[in-house]
Amino acid sequence: MKIIPLSEGSFTIDQTKEFVPFQPSVDDLQSRSRGSLLVEIQPFLVVTDKDVLLLDTGLGFTDGQGILQLHQNLALHGYYPSDVTKVLMSHLHKDHAGGLFMHDSLTSEDKLAFPNAIYYIHRKEIEFALSSQGASYDTTSFELLLENEQVILLEDEKGLIDGYIEFEITAGHSPFHQVFSILEKNRIVFFGGDEAPQLQQMKTKFVAKYDADGKKAMELRSVWWELGIKEGWVFLFYHDIKTPSFGAMGEIGLIMTN
Repeated sequence: MKIIPLSEGSFTIDQTKEFVPFQPSVDDLQSRSRGSLLVEIQPFLVVTDKDVLLLDTGLGFTDGQGILQLHQNLALHGYYPSDVTKVLMSHLHKDHAGGLFMHDSLTSEDKLAFPNAIYYIHRKEIEFALSSQGASYDTTSFELLLENEQVILLEDEKGLIDGYIEFEITAGHSPFHQVFSILEKNRIVFFGGDEAPQLQQMKTKFVAKYDADGKKAMELRSVWWELGIKEGWVFLFYHDIKTPSFGAMGEIGLIMTN
């Protein structure tokens, strides 16, 4: 198995829900607006015996030629968008779902950014996003997800994908947020999205004001952390600027196991 963090950089975010680039070696967090959070934006590529999995899709930023940063990050590690076989979405907030689509300059339309992938998204999360008026969602192209042969809309509260990927709605950060556990060769790789976003939050009794149910999210982190340490899970942290992953052997940035 390979696990590759696809960092898009560090950002601050405040009540406006706008992500402003932040360079830790240069910028001063105290100069940002009151209440600003410092986060990494970090999708993950997980290469298993069966699949090339993408866990969440980043902000969707592009360069001057309209190329997705996420595609560029894949190329740095020797992968193409066409290599991705499954896209697993924890939820559809814009910092996790921005790279779902890419703009086709020839047709002037948006299309799914990974042409050979099957996308796994919970139906209730799409329905909630489309009905939401909040700034956390950019629903511009979400209607394309409802009737697309590449998209599997998960219906159950929990279940199994392709025999080795567990999903479960946990509903701490947002009402239909889900987490994933990837099981292969006696290893469990756990992706908690925004309910397990940073290593430090796993170790402390932290209630986040930005969670829909902060107490529930805190309690979930405690359960996952205790069980994960006991069973030797590898945790993937989407928003941690220093520690993208943590496993039985400690802090790790790139895992390559056979």
